[in-house]
Amino acid sequence: MPTFKVKVKWGKETYPDVEANTDEDPLLFKAQLFALTGVQPERQKVMLKGTTLRDTDWGNVKLKDGATVLLMGSKEEDVPKEPVEKTLFVEDMSETEIANALDLPAGLINLGNTCYMNATVQCLKTVPELKESLKKYMGGVSLLAGVGGGGSSNTAAAQSITAALRDLYDSMERRGAGSLTNAQGSAIHPLILLQVLHTAFPRFAEKSDHGGFVQQDANECWTEMVRMLQQKLPPLEVPESSTGEKPKSLVEQFFGGTHATELKCVESEDEPVTHGKESFLQLSCFISQDVRYMLSGLRSKMQEQITKYSPTLERDAVYTKTSKISRLPAYLTVQFVRFYFKEKEAINAKILKDVKFPLLFDAFELCSSELQQKLTPMRAKFKELEDKRVEDSQKADGPHKGAKGRDKTDKPPVPTKKEPYWFTEDIGSNNSGYYQLQAVLTHQGRSSSSGHYVAWVRQERKTCNVASASSVAAAKAAGGLGETWLKCDDEAVVEVTEEDILKLSGGGDWHCAYVLLYGPRVLEVPLEEQKEGNDSEKVDDTVQPMETSAKSP
Repeated sequence: MPTFKVKVKWGKETYPDVEANTDEDPLLFKAQLFALTGVQPERQKVMLKGTTLRDTDWGNVKLKDGATVLLMGSKEEDVPKEPVEKTLFVEDMSETEIANALDLPAGLINLGNTCYMNATVQCLKTVPELKESLKKYMGGVSLLAGVGGGGSSNTAAAQSITAALRDLYDSMERRGAGSLTNAQGSAIHPLILLQVLHTAFPRFAEKSDHGGFVQQDANECWTEMVRMLQQKLPPLEVPESSTGEKPKSLVEQFFGGTHATELKCVESEDEPVTHGKESFLQLSCFISQDVRYMLSGLRSKMQEQITKYSPTLERDAVYTKTSKISRLPAYLTVQFVRFYFKEKEAINAKILKDVKFPLLFDAFELCSSELQQKLTPMRAKFKELEDKRVEDSQKADGPHKGAKGRDKTDKPPVPTKKEPYWFTEDIGSNNSGYYQLQAVLTHQGRSSSSGHYVAWVRQERKTCNVASASSVAAAKAAGGLGETWLKCDDEAVVEVTEEDILKLSGGGDWHCAYVLLYGPRVLEVPLEEQKEGNDSEKVDDTVQPMETSAKSP
């Protein structure tokens, strides 16, 4: 019986007088080694003078008493465990898996020419105050509520649309973002909202000769939906110290602005100038031959000539109407007036002209002199902070700068506090005139009754659990460290760049900006400075500003 006593060396450990019977299967010897070391036989590599022992036979391994056998292998508990959720690479993932992994919002399935509604829903979802108010709304959905039957029907329709939008946003939030196994839940069927919208506004339910829904105007859907929300969502509580007319709804509070108007009769010097006020939920950017930028399109209708009855002349006369904004809302909606009716073809044709719009918008020039004075203090704070950043940047370029451009001081980031973006006495207003673009609704096509609508929204990135070389850069740039732009094309939601957004200005058959939603730029003050400022100026903390992804300049 060829039995030998050998010495087994395993790492730093040595085991003398280990019996090895060459008449037995080599697995028996490996089982002995497992009992001594805890290394599973399938993990063992047994070698003698450069020859590896196989599992089936001893082969060329020649044993003798006192021979040294080398064992290589790790115990199971020392081996890194395979992750429960396997690492996926971006290149190997579907669009749905990428959307889940990057914590992208849920898409909305097109139910047959319903992209106009889907795009509207995605754009309005970027307003945090609106989402919070909807969560608190307690009304229910009635599929029988229309607006044609007077006051009670109007109220029922508003309740149903508000409740349906609340439930849809809730479903989108609970989609299960981040779970790669949730591919089925990456897009939502907005069926209930579509049904109540059709019931409330039958024109949206119009069908073609082929039996499918006819394409609708997204801005009309936006306007009607906001009007319904205006009836049902109460305003945030206003401080007792506030003066002036109290807002009646959250929509009026955060989306509603006011124009101060002057009417001067051109044909009569004796007729006094008439002053008035007009409320708005949207500003219109009129596109003419000379308009190349959004600001000039907005400014073109701030002074216009109209014809109306003159009590002095006792006939119709020409008046010059001048408008200036006397109240800026926190969220400013701008509609590009791209469609006009062509009688010959009987369609709403589209103006494809390229009209540039900014990512950062300053509405100061459009405001009345009184409002400009009120905006000045907060604007001075923005400038002061920007000047300090420039000064700090110049200091960083000084002697402390390393050879490769690194700041050797390596100071930790200073914690900041967000200042309210509204006036203390007017919650939901804008106290600086500075805005940041947060949503764009585009149209692709040649008429409002055809083509395709898409939402492009800015989102603060929270998580990014994709582990791949190509996603590391994206994670650093957006994953929890900044913001990203998303293209919400019905059920497909993908990341895009700021350059992609700026290309939506028009000029061809590509997506053209139709409705823009600007949110407030929020001033973030270092806590040290903010504390010092509190000694001279108390900040009203009755209502804290909602967390937004806007950053100071």
